[in-house]
Amino acid sequence: MNAQDLKNSILQLAVQGRLVEQREEEGTAEKLYQQIKEEKSKLVREGKVKKSKNLPEITEDEISFDIPASWKWVRLGEVGETNIGLTYKPSSISNNGTIVLRSSNIYNGELVYDDIVKVEMSIPENKMCKSGDILICARNGSKRLVGKAAIIDKEGMSFGAFMAIYRSICNEYVLHVINSTYFRNALLPETGTTTINQITQDRLRNFVLPLPPLKEQKRIVAKIEELIPYVEKYDKAYSKVEELNKKFPEDMQKSILQYAIQGKLVEQLDEEGTAEELFQQIQEEKAKLIKEGKIKKTKALPVITEDEIPYDIPENWKWVRLGEIVSILGDGIHGTPVYDDKGDYYFINGNNLNDGKIEFKDNTKRVNEDQFIKHKRELNESTVLVSINGTIGNVAFYGGEKVVLGKSACYFNLIIEDFKYYLYWVIKTKYFLDYAFKKATGTTIKNVSLAAMKEVAIPLPPLEEQKRIVEKLEELLPYAKQLIK
Repeated sequence: MNAQDLKNSILQLAVQGRLVEQREEEGTAEKLYQQIKEEKSKLVREGKVKKSKNLPEITEDEISFDIPASWKWVRLGEVGETNIGLTYKPSSISNNGTIVLRSSNIYNGELVYDDIVKVEMSIPENKMCKSGDILICARNGSKRLVGKAAIIDKEGMSFGAFMAIYRSICNEYVLHVINSTYFRNALLPETGTTTINQITQDRLRNFVLPLPPLKEQKRIVAKIEELIPYVEKYDKAYSKVEELNKKFPEDMQKSILQYAIQGKLVEQLDEEGTAEELFQQIQEEKAKLIKEGKIKKTKALPVITEDEIPYDIPENWKWVRLGEIVSILGDGIHGTPVYDDKGDYYFINGNNLNDGKIEFKDNTKRVNEDQFIKHKRELNESTVLVSINGTIGNVAFYGGEKVVLGKSACYFNLIIEDFKYYLYWVIKTKYFLDYAFKKATGTTIKNVSLAAMKEVAIPLPPLEEQKRIVEKLEELLPYAKQLIK
């Protein structure tokens, strides 16, 4: 339940007579109703108000809920007066003159005077507000704004044609009724035309009001005013909890990944050897491939310094540079191939890489075999693709797809193919993404250089431990993803 739901519940309890207790000494709504009728008759006899048309009797179908025995169902027009506002010409608007209240002058149940219009013209008395009147937005292009209301706190103002006022001795209570879902559900579902939503005078007068005795009304208003500050506190707390709830699954996923690359997700087992041994195997295999002419010898990368190590790892792990464990690292073409709608190959970029897979979209361009041969890259089952331009950090494994790479996709072939599954998750971590964005150049479109990719420090576990880490991640992360959804 959010704060608005809580407020709606409080107002619903109020209009049903369930927010405060009933007291015999406070009389009945019937007695109040008769007093109001007598006062109205007196004002009619004195010529101070016009006699209004009798309103129809309330039927059983119009009664939405039970009310206390001391209450009475009445029509709003029986216990007060309503009126629509002033129509004026643009030529009447002036820096001086009479303030005309409009919808924009009601904000959060109160009157505001930041945006006022004044007119210089003769205004009939029935178009002038009195302090204590309820100002209601009766018509508006937005249905959401229709029905918003506030108590007028000054004399000498008028109100616009899209507004209505309600005047009675029950206004403080009636305002809360107007703010209730009962009022909105009763009047707004059937209001409005194709272009404008409205509460007509007739419907406002005929609205069925649950009327309590006057003293009980005052206690209801006091109780609502006592509770609203708690609702506001609840709103702040609820918003904070909602924010935490939204962040928690994502934070949990980040934490799990961080634990994984720090060697804290699974235990270390002596029988699985060390990352140093694995690293030496990689270097031996790399030297062999160079000797056989299958790959080119690359320039030695700088030794990893203490400043580059962001956290501690287990003793049997090792910090290595990405370029030290791959046979090749490059990117796609730095230009545009010749497209061919009937071609068998797809021209892909970083935005085609997602969750370990290469995705072909409706707008992915095609090229023919000649273009593929011209722009071919050495991709195989050990290839990992990473987006390094624009969107950074999308990852995919190459699975034999017929593709030509664009420059926003970096590719590298690992010396040991099985290493790619652990490396996939390293690239997904905050650690890697922070590094990539720190190294990225460009203002509008960020780009990570191939040199930066080669030099990123990777926390390397023994191969068997890598497999157990991946298994544990695949077990835990679906729970975090379910929470995100």
